[in-house]
Amino acid sequence: MQPPKYFHIGAIASLVILIAWLLAWETVVAPLRPGSWILSLKVLPLLIPLGGVIKRDIYTLQWSSMVILLYFTEGVVRAWSDKLEVSRFMAMGEIALVFIYFACALLYLRPYKKAAKKMAKELLEKVNSTKSTK
Repeated sequence: MQPPKYFHIGAIASLVILIAWLLAWETVVAPLRPGSWILSLKVLPLLIPLGGVIKRDIYTLQWSSMVILLYFTEGVVRAWSDKLEVSRFMAMGEIALVFIYFACALLYLRPYKKAAKKMAKELLEKVNSTKSTK
């Protein structure tokens, strides 16, 4: 069973937009200090799974859906604690983009997870039936 293509497209789009969003936030829109770009390096870990997400690699989608939660945590902390209104807005955007990626990745993986459970159940039944006949 092939998962809907729009979940894959949603995962790619939200990941690419999140990378651009974070770069813009930390370099142009609301850097912590004027001229400071060092915090923009936080996008580097997001570049690692990008190729696998584009290629529909199941393993990459699985682990990246867990790693992305670190960015959700950062967004929540900064939405709560940043003093600048524009920075809080950017943090809320980060939260939304992470949520979209997470949801799209899980919904894309759902049919694969169901198929894997079905195969494991069938294999277990086969093993149990051969044991009982001996």
